[in-house]
Amino acid sequence: MPSLWKRITFSVASVLCVGSVGLLVVALSTERWVTGRILCQTGVDLVNASHPELNQFVGDIYYGLFQGGKTKKCGLGTRRSKIYIFPNLVQTLNSGLHMMVILFLLVAVGFALVSLSFSIYNARKVPYQSIKGHKGLYLWNFIAALFGALGVLCFLAALRHHRLTERVANYKENLFVLVVLDDSLDWSFWLGVGSVGTHFAVCGVVAMSRFKLPKPEIKKPEQPTISSVDLLY
Repeated sequence: MPSLWKRITFSVASVLCVGSVGLLVVALSTERWVTGRILCQTGVDLVNASHPELNQFVGDIYYGLFQGGKTKKCGLGTRRSKIYIFPNLVQTLNSGLHMMVILFLLVAVGFALVSLSFSIYNARKVPYQSIKGHKGLYLWNFIAALFGALGVLCFLAALRHHRLTERVANYKENLFVLVVLDDSLDWSFWLGVGSVGTHFAVCGVVAMSRFKLPKPEIKKPEQPTISSVDLLY
């Protein structure tokens, strides 16, 4: 059995791996990767709206990797609609880049699970010096962090360089043109970033497991000494 310190550190590493998997699963399944405001430019042009009246034509949009929603105001009242990335909308986006984001994050989930299994194994068995031990945990966590980082970076590239929000907002808008006033990364995106940081924390905890804690010294009771004078009595 490993020492108490190693069992504690590898158990903490296991909890962190579970947290990383949870963060990625929630990030993949939620719809708050991006939120923003959209202006119905067609409605503004029709009524020749001035600056104080522009707020009546400003809606909002939010979306994730699979779906989202938007609210548009084009002078006909507030209209809400659901956004589904698959199967049709993804064809109008940079589909290859979007699929790479999802694929990278799924691979990161897979390696996070591998790291979890190795952490549990080392918490129960004496840590190996080969790929099953510390070196393996460093490797799996580095790969998981790498793919997670590639996923969020690809999403940033799609958002900033391929006008992702504008394409999502104007999908199937035949009568109106929607202009993106502003968009920002929301909490679902930052969950993916947090999962990357979690793997570096796992590596730090695994490195701490190699430290050897000083063992408390137990003083032995002193043996009574018998001198020759004591023997005379």
